[in-house]
Formats: sequence, C-alpha cells, structure tokens
Amino acid sequence: MQARPATLQDAAAIALIYNQGIEDRVATFETRLRTAEDIRDWFDGTHPILVVEDEQGIIAFASTSSYRSRECYAGIAECSVYVKRENRHQGAGSLAGEALIHAAEEAGFWKLVSRVFVENTASRGLLRTLNFREVGVYYKHAQLDGVWRDVIIVERLLPANLTH
Repeated sequence: MQARPATLQDAAAIALIYNQGIEDRVATFETRLRTAEDIRDWFDGTHPILVVEDEQGIIAFASTSSYRSRECYAGIAECSVYVKRENRHQGAGSLAGEALIHAAEEAGFWKLVSRVFVENTASRGLLRTLNFREVGVYYKHAQLDGVWRDVIIVERLLPANLTH
C-alpha cells in the first residue's frame, strides 16, 4: 500500500468509497450519494486530498475541507478518512490519515478537526492512534434517517504551524 496526492482522475474511485460510507450509515450524516463530478468540486487547490492504493487500485482516501468561512479560522480544516469496505482494518486508514496530517501541515494548517459518531469505535480508535484528542460530545448534533445522533468532537494540533 502507498499513499499519494489524489488527482481529478481519482474522483470516481473516491466517490465509490465515500458512497459506501454514506450507505453504511456509520460515518457521515450525508444521505445523498456522490458522483465523480461532485468529488471533483473538492479539489480547490487549498485542501489536501490523499488516496491509498494497492495492486488492486484505490482502497482509501483522506481529505480536508473548510472548517468555517471566517478568516480567523483559515488554518483549521475539517478532515475525513474513508476506507473501502473490503479493505477496512488492514492499515489503509492509518496510512491515509498519516499522509493527510503531513500534507495538511505542509499546506500550512495548524489544526485538524472532525466529528465522529459516538458508536463508531473503529474511527475513534484510528483517530487516537493518529494523536487526535477527543474534546467532547455534541449531543443530538443532527438527525440521520430521522434519529438524533451524538458525535464526538476531535482535534489534532499541527505543531510546526503553531510557531508563527
């Protein structure tokens, strides 16, 4: 397995993996499946997107996106890691997360944040191994399929960019 920066040509593979996360109802509040064109819109030149591939092709991705529109938050990014169903629990998520942290630091971000369903123990474990800190819980953060869901707030500081 190896991680590399994603390209526009990877959009269909990223959409497939993201759609699995949507269908599984364990990783996102999103319910609308995404197309390759939707994913291409993520490539804004500011937010790193990485993929992990093996001999079969792309098996995971990690991405950042805007946290808030206010200028004071420009160095903070939302982050996500998704792994293809049949490749979960094999290290692809860790590889994607580590590569994303490095790329985010190189891009000048000083903090990565995310929200994780409380019951998503696999993601919470991955984030702990990547040195994310669980900050607290948003209770009844949003509804998924008509059910209120709680999420854990996580953050990771990127020390190289905190010295400015």
